[in-house]
Parts: sequence; C-alpha cells; structure tokens
Amino acid sequence: QLQASGGGSVQDGGSLRLSCAASGLVIDDFAIAWFRQVPGKEREGVSVIRSIDSTAYYGDSVKGRFTISRDNAKRTVYLQMNSLKPEDTAVYYCAAGRAARRDYWGQGTLVTVSS
Repeated sequence: QLQASGGGSVQDGGSLRLSCAASGLVIDDFAIAWFRQVPGKEREGVSVIRSIDSTAYYGDSVKGRFTISRDNAKRTVYLQMNSLKPEDTAVYYCAAGRAARRDYWGQGTLVTVSS
C-alpha cells in the first residue's frame, strides 16, 4: 500500500528526491515518516510529517539538508535530499500511521552516495 521510489546512486554533494506513494490508502489522517537502515545497523528515523498541520521533524543528521513534504491529493509524500553525504547511504523506507503509529510500510529504496 506504500511504494517508495526515487533512490539511486549519486556523488557526494548530490541530490535525490524520494517519493512515497500510497495506493488503496487515504493518507490525509496519517503521519508519514521516513526511516533508513544500513545492514547491520539499527533503523534510524530520518523525518516525519504530521497529518494535522504538516509540521515536519528531522533527525539531527539530516537537519538542514533534507526536506519532507506531502501532497494528500496525490497521496504522496516526498523527501528532498540535498548535500548528500556518503554516510546517507542506506535503504530508505516510508511508513504511515495515525499519530506515532507506523501501521503501513513501503518496501524500501536504496540510496548510495559515493565520495
């Protein structure tokens, strides 16, 4: 029900925009979050956007470089990633749910940043 896309390979300092598209799911009432995970490491929260007022929150490691946004009409949430660093390399997942719940998960999209 959630499809993450937009990953790819970029060089240090490059940009990518990830998309999280919902199908069969109305996301208006859901907070949407992006997580990332490197094999062998714990999953890290990257960003979340609230449903009620689209307030956005960011992890310290991406603050100032990443921007999350949502288009409820298109049932899609975006993660604009600028000034990418090699340490941003990970599989990125989106998840949706009411408030702090994460009931729905996308399949993940790989982002690789080379130095």
